[in-house]
Amino acid sequence: MTTLDRISPLLERFRVRTRLFHAGPLCGVTTFDAQPGRAFLHVLRRGEMEMTYQAPGGRLHHSHITEPSLLFYPRPLEHAFHNAPTEDSDFACATLEFDGGANHPLVRTLPPVIVLPLDAVDTLAPALDLLFAEVDNVRCGNRVLADRLFEVLLIQLYRWLLDHSADLALPSGLLTGLADPQLAPLLVALHEDPGRDWTLAAMADAAHLSRSSFALRFRETLGQTPGDYLTNWRITVAQERLRGGASITRTAGELGYATPAAFSRAFTRKVGCSPRAWLTSAP
Repeated sequence: MTTLDRISPLLERFRVRTRLFHAGPLCGVTTFDAQPGRAFLHVLRRGEMEMTYQAPGGRLHHSHITEPSLLFYPRPLEHAFHNAPTEDSDFACATLEFDGGANHPLVRTLPPVIVLPLDAVDTLAPALDLLFAEVDNVRCGNRVLADRLFEVLLIQLYRWLLDHSADLALPSGLLTGLADPQLAPLLVALHEDPGRDWTLAAMADAAHLSRSSFALRFRETLGQTPGDYLTNWRITVAQERLRGGASITRTAGELGYATPAAFSRAFTRKVGCSPRAWLTSAP
């Protein structure tokens, strides 16, 4: 498990774009609006503040942030910071745009917000030193470098989530699957080569489990059957390729479908319309 790269195949295929939009103090109440396809990553390096957001069901959720922290909002969610530090705050905010938005594989099953104390991840310190050195000094390329450093913070955050998924009680989904020592190698193989002939037996062999044990463990850990996960992943990859200009025929062949018609049927069952209709309406 220690040598298995569980994140790169996902981030290489479905990119994340980060953009610094604020650095410095905040005054009074600052509200960050929810916008389609937009996530947020905030860094509070010194001080404390109140944070609120509208929880599912309409309840207003309050949290008192008492220590330097990362605050990650993986999906569009209006949130506000109250009485944030106004002097020497070392505060920075970035927007994140995930390919596929809320359907990005590393976004779908996360909670609305993750608050991570900075001292919980000792590898954050060098990146944070560089980040705040850049935002505090106007130099050539500093905004671009700050954007890249937020990507570094995000990857380190995902590493931490994978290493602590059991402690966080995350819901069934991809992150819990990638944290499973027997399912993770299979999931990485599926992500890297979705067009392979992935029978149930082949998937069980990759996980070094019997077919019955594998099917049960997969469903309990990821919340869906292996076949459904494979189909969903193939359609997700297909959307990315079609959006990039690949033909339906080529996409069907590369993703393991015998004919374009078989691919179109699978696509329509999952998406609700044909690939051509989806391309016409896709943003």
